[in-house]
Amino acid sequence: MDRFDLFSPLDYRYISGPLKKRAELYFSENARVYYQAKVEAALVTGLSKQGICSKKIAKEVERVAEKIKAEDVYKEEARIKHDVRALANIMRSKVSKEAKPFIHFSSTSYDIVDTASAIRYKEAVKELVLPELKRLLNLWIKLALREKKTIQIGRTHGQHAEPITFGFTMAGFVNRLGKSIANMEYCSENLEGKFSGAVGAFNASSLLVKNPAKLEKDIMLELNLKPALHSTQIVPPESLLDLLHSTIEVFNVLANFSDDMRHLQRSEISEIAEGFGQKQVGSSTMPHKRNPINFENVKSLWKQFMPRIITFYSDSISEHQRDLTNSASARFIPELFLALLTSSERLHKVCSNLVVDRKSMQRNFDSAKEKVIAEPLYILLAKNGHEDAHEIVRQITLKSQNSGETVMELARSNKTLEPYLKQLSKKELSILENPEEYIGLSIKKTEEVCAYWKKRFK
Repeated sequence: MDRFDLFSPLDYRYISGPLKKRAELYFSENARVYYQAKVEAALVTGLSKQGICSKKIAKEVERVAEKIKAEDVYKEEARIKHDVRALANIMRSKVSKEAKPFIHFSSTSYDIVDTASAIRYKEAVKELVLPELKRLLNLWIKLALREKKTIQIGRTHGQHAEPITFGFTMAGFVNRLGKSIANMEYCSENLEGKFSGAVGAFNASSLLVKNPAKLEKDIMLELNLKPALHSTQIVPPESLLDLLHSTIEVFNVLANFSDDMRHLQRSEISEIAEGFGQKQVGSSTMPHKRNPINFENVKSLWKQFMPRIITFYSDSISEHQRDLTNSASARFIPELFLALLTSSERLHKVCSNLVVDRKSMQRNFDSAKEKVIAEPLYILLAKNGHEDAHEIVRQITLKSQNSGETVMELARSNKTLEPYLKQLSKKELSILENPEEYIGLSIKKTEEVCAYWKKRFK
């Protein structure tokens, strides 16, 4: 099929190359069918452990499950109008007469569907999503440590605030991404499956074995999943909802990072820049433009997929032992992971060639340095006993703006401040005279944060 005949931009625009090949293993329709067939095979293995069928039959079904294709299942579904029964029919058509009765034996559709979704997303997160995110995290750690001493003016409310370093800025995102990855990892490991029948009370399997809960446990062990303590026809939705919530949490960090970097690339700030190819065009009409397209793209994808958390919450409401109101919406879940993956890959690419303009950072800092000493000045005056240090420094800053004199020049010429200034140590005076020294624990915290997450995910 020509990819330009496809409907989703994820298919024809954003997911391509090696990432597409890896993603197909978990998020394609063939993958969905493969994991459902895998659960069907695990069921037969569980039955063999209970002596309901032979191990030979279990192995036969397992081999068949590996070769099931979505195309065949869809053809059968078109005939009988039921997707899970279509899968069972296709599997039954490929096994021996002896094995046929045990495929889908005593199970309900969502024993298969929900359990397959759990193992599919668990493996996808472990094998694909987390490695990609950790690759980005490690790159951010390198950037943070490389720039740990690069002076930058901090900003609050879009205004110049206090001195930090660009490494400290990066360390903030390292920490947020690290925590979000850890949360996603935990949630994926705690996904649950079930094999408890049409209403969750083990009605059907109770007719086959003395201990149906043991059968469920055996099946889940085959799939490396936890059985839900209680289920209806469906797995309790919270474990999957937790994973989806954690996925959007990671996406939030990537979007916030992208937004901040986009602003730092503004012409009047110009502290960082995306790498720009020799033949790359920034604007169709303005040849000089170099737009932050990758950062903007990630934020745009986040805007599209973040609101889907509302759908995920809506899907967690199911009447009585089950209704069908999530059957269509749940099929779009893979798109969230795909959007996150392409965003992470894009950020890794752009951050690998990120231009950090230290001269611009210094220039922006220099434009603010005479003002930023207001905070250390008032704190040091108060420390030495001044009863209204904040107010007098506020008045001095206003006078500085109008007169052109520096804050320190006005402070030194103020006779009422002389006894307090005389008490300052050499180090304290140096900070007031050299504001670039007023970076607090910027370097130390950058090193601590990076060391923590590097060790956490080594």
